[in-house]
Amino acid sequence: MALQGVIDTLKNTNLQEIGVSFSLADLMRDLKIEDDNVYIKLFSPSEKYHDYLREKAETVLKSIGAKNVQVEFTSEPPKQQQPPQPPPTAQQNPFESRRRIPKVKKVIAVASGKGGVGKSTVAVNLSAALRKMGYNVGYLDADMYGPSGPTMLGAKDKQVTATPDNKLIPPEVHGIKIMSIGLLLPSEDTPVIWRGPVLFKALSQFLFDINWGEELDFLIIDLPPGTGDVQITLGQTAEIDGAVIVTTPQDVALIDVKKGIQMFNEVQIPVLGIVENMSYFVCPDSGKKYEIFGKSKTEEVAKQYNTELLGRIPIEPKVAEFADLGIPVVLAKEDSESSKAFMKVAEELIKKLSKQ
Repeated sequence: MALQGVIDTLKNTNLQEIGVSFSLADLMRDLKIEDDNVYIKLFSPSEKYHDYLREKAETVLKSIGAKNVQVEFTSEPPKQQQPPQPPPTAQQNPFESRRRIPKVKKVIAVASGKGGVGKSTVAVNLSAALRKMGYNVGYLDADMYGPSGPTMLGAKDKQVTATPDNKLIPPEVHGIKIMSIGLLLPSEDTPVIWRGPVLFKALSQFLFDINWGEELDFLIIDLPPGTGDVQITLGQTAEIDGAVIVTTPQDVALIDVKKGIQMFNEVQIPVLGIVENMSYFVCPDSGKKYEIFGKSKTEEVAKQYNTELLGRIPIEPKVAEFADLGIPVVLAKEDSESSKAFMKVAEELIKKLSKQ
């Protein structure tokens, strides 16, 4: 069953028969869908409404294809009925409430100012490079609307389980623990159609309610492109040890790099450096390098913004081929130019973090 279809149905189910103006969606506190089975938790201030609400929920959900509907109740009021919190005063620092992600030593966010620069390719291969160096590594795909991590790591068939206290247990592939919304969707082509509050709740759960097992040396967080709400929320809620910004040599991409650096400065996350992806093409016949996107200005931008160029990743068809097969090029073809470049980036990052 489609998540959005269930939510829309609940929104369209009013409760005027008991004299309230809410819909079932307004009373919803939790929702889980597995195949044709639906679990829903509803707010109810009194047991006298339980039978009515249970029957209402079962009727409308079964009408759209649910076979089994489990309804539970809670006396905790819905969030929208709670009084709004006052805005921070001038003396309050919104970053003082940041928390460490449990069981993680170092957290690295991989970001890009725009899409299409190979950010997830860098994040996945950086995770693989650190794992290859002997570190315990986790990969968190925070791109809720476009999760590509499961495909690139060959984890599409992996299952997420949970502990008795509802902590998610990430599966492991290539020795890397992976968590992604893509592992929780009914199918690979299921779109995530969430508004802000639902998105932020899922992001918070991914940050703080994951049981990574043995303590991770590194957690790589693959952010969505741009400088939007996810990046700001991450900066205000979690302690991040540093960010890596991915770009291509094109001027239009470097403009967005500047925005990304300034955004991370605003949310008080140190920028560890820039990775230039698709930096050049090496002709397999002659070995000659061709700067397809023009002469690079990335190093100039890095110096201008008091950071550094961590490495240049060449264009190699094998990188995309192995990504489609679910194997990072760092593990699939160790002697390739790309693999060597990713390993160099990992080494530079370790040096940078050791100085903090």
